[in-house]
Order: sequence, then structure tokens, then C-alpha cells
Amino acid sequence: MPTFFESDLSLPSFWRSIILYGKNTASYKFALAKSLIELSKNNNDLIKIDDLAVPFSKNLCDHLKVNEKQITSKNSKFLENLKRFNNGEISEDERNLITSKLGFTNVIDRFHIVNQKPIDNPFYIDERNTNKGIRLTKNFYNLLELQESENFSNEVEARWSLVETAWKVGTSIRLHQAKYDDVSGNISIDRTTVTSARNALNGYQKSKCFFCFDYISIISHSENLCDVDHFFPHYLKGKNFSGYIDGIWNLVLACSSCNKGEHGKFAKLPKVELLERLNQRNEYFCSSHHPLRETIILQTGETKDIRRKFLQKCFNEAKDILVHTWSPEQKGSSVF
Repeated sequence: MPTFFESDLSLPSFWRSIILYGKNTASYKFALAKSLIELSKNNNDLIKIDDLAVPFSKNLCDHLKVNEKQITSKNSKFLENLKRFNNGEISEDERNLITSKLGFTNVIDRFHIVNQKPIDNPFYIDERNTNKGIRLTKNFYNLLELQESENFSNEVEARWSLVETAWKVGTSIRLHQAKYDDVSGNISIDRTTVTSARNALNGYQKSKCFFCFDYISIISHSENLCDVDHFFPHYLKGKNFSGYIDGIWNLVLACSSCNKGEHGKFAKLPKVELLERLNQRNEYFCSSHHPLRETIILQTGETKDIRRKFLQKCFNEAKDILVHTWSPEQKGSSVF
């Protein structure tokens, strides 16, 4: 994990370290992240707990309607009350009051903890004892001024959906049935749509095209909307090729120019130097608590050495079939 973040200590990296690498024992950090983004539009940098409770509880209630498993422990008095609201047993005001009292017991203190230590640039300061709320920092406002901030809400939602689904199906299943649907562009488990592949993959690519590092967006109808591309081309499906083409390990996000522009990749094989980049990207997943790590491990191998040999074998097979390789024109600075 440190290789990913120590090479780029930017505010987006700190934010994504929380969402992608922070410990997952409950989904509260996702609800808090989404609530911070929503409340940042207010003029006051001080967010009272009573005000924070409104979007925080709503985000959790919306997810509870779809998936009741929002925590690894068996019971939660707080979540049981949110379920009561969803069932029409308590009012919205009662829900918000309960959230103010029970919902923030641990999440505010633990939000900035990654790998057992707090990040260097926190996005809020805890002022519950002095001002009954939290105060957004300059770091948070600077973060949201960046172009890629438009992707953050979708990335949080994707991560949340994957985590809650992993809890629901159980670790014994190991998510080996997580599959990419090339038609819808979604990742599904047991034929149930979990999230958009764009949203799930973008955090690990830091809103950059896998090939040229140009800016990409995961927002629908954006002029920078990225494509979900197969590193080893879809053309290899059904050929003498060992890898599962539609596997998560083989999916990358690319700008439309690299994927299908005048000098795009199309069905060509990326040059061997880019194979190392794919290997590194996959290791990001395998070193995190990300639910898709199990899918990649099952599809490519149990150890780093086995996974590297697997990719080399795939490259050799693809080269025999496709013959020619393709190289992109780098447009942005390397970030992974």
C-alpha cells in the first residue's frame, strides 16, 4: 500500500486512501464522506452534528433499503433504529435525533485513520466538545476545487456497494462470481448489478487514463467520459488465450482517444512496458481491503510471483495471436 500513496502525497491521494484503504468494519465512513461532499456547498465551515445527522442518516437509510448488512458485527442499536424509520415506525425528526446521539460515536474519530495512523492533512477538525460539530479545513475546500473532485461521490458510492455486497454474500464465497458485463458496463455478483465498473476502478487510477495519463471523468455525458477497456483486447476471447478476458484484472479505464481514436489501441496489444503498469494496478487491489482483491487473486494467482508469471504468459500468448504492439502518446504526468 505505501508505494501507491507515498509516490503522490496529494489531497486526492489522502482522500482516496481513506475511501479505498481505510479499515472497513461498518459503512459509516462512506456515509460520512458523502455527507461532507453534500454539505460543503453550505457557506459555513462549521457543520453542527444535528445538521450532519440529516444527510448521514439518509445515506445510510438509502443503502439499508437495498442491503441490510452495513456492519460486520451482529447487532447495532443505531442501525436498528434506521431500519425502524425505513419501516415507517419512527419519524424523520426522531431518526435525525437518534443519529445525533448514536451515529457518530466512532466514525468521526476514525475517519482519517489509514494503516493505524491518521493522515497528515485532515479534511475536518473535531469540535464536538467546543462547538457541537466538526469544522471543514482548507484541505477539504482545496480538494473540492480540483477537477477530479466531480468523481469522488461516485467513487465513494461504488466502494460502498462493493463492501456491503461482500458482507452480504460472506467471505467464504470470496467474490469469485464478481463479473464484468461488457454490455451494461457494470460489475455484477450472482447476476445482481453491484456498481459501475467505471466508478469501481477510477479511484485506483486517480482520474487518469491508464495509458496516456490524460484526465478522465466517470460522470455521464461528460466530454471526458472514459471507456472501460480491456488491456488484453476482447478480440482474444475464444482464441488460444489463458486469461478470462472480462475479468476485473484485465479491465482499465481509458480516454476515448487511446481506446478508439485515430491512433488508438483498438484490438492491438499494449507494449510490454505497460504490462508492468497493469501488474502494479492489480497489486493495488490485492494489497487493500477492497472486495475485488479476492476476484483478482482467484483470476490471476495467490502470490505476487504467480500473478506476475500469469501476466507474462498472457502477454506471450497475445503476442503470438496479435503480432503488433501499440504504444500511447503520454499526455499527463505519471501517477501510478
